[in-house]
Amino acid sequence: MKRRWYDYLWVLSLIYLALGFFNILFAWLGLICFFVPLLIAIGAGSKAYCNRYCGRGQLLGLLGGRFGLSRKRDVPKWLKSKWFRYGFLIFFFVMFFQMLWNTYLVFEGTENLKQAITLFWTFKLPWNWAYHGNLVPPGVVQFAFGFYSIMLTSTLLGMITMIFFKPRSWCVYCPMGTMTQLICKARNGKRELSEQEGY
Repeated sequence: MKRRWYDYLWVLSLIYLALGFFNILFAWLGLICFFVPLLIAIGAGSKAYCNRYCGRGQLLGLLGGRFGLSRKRDVPKWLKSKWFRYGFLIFFFVMFFQMLWNTYLVFEGTENLKQAITLFWTFKLPWNWAYHGNLVPPGVVQFAFGFYSIMLTSTLLGMITMIFFKPRSWCVYCPMGTMTQLICKARNGKRELSEQEGY
């Protein structure tokens, strides 16, 4: 099967994680993964991003498929259920807006918020080496730490479910996937779109 340019977008996911490890300001690039899926869903009414262009999904597929790190078991019904997917989307939004609130507080002068990576919204890891200097306002740095925390946590969640279930099991409950699915459903006026192939 002939490879296309977008079959290699998984490389960008690795580069993104590596860049954020050494300089946290690169975390801002992750906003591309937020806005592009929404724009495609709103403009074209499709989940083309999830099906073709998602580098994280490709990376999980590669690790779980070609490298055999997945047990390749069927995703349990509760993980695919509407209550779990929508509940996780709501939880994700709450955590995202909390991150935005913390960023706002830092812009307003709060100094007791530490610049740290928070894994699974609980475990704080000092990431002191990732940023030095005063080139940008502290709020910009605070957002970068918070956003990278979200991106790293969701990648780790994807890897955990990849190991226990099918390689791209993360795609079943990915908040962006759920959100674009709702947008496409509303835009197209059809029954709920099917989940990504291979789940």
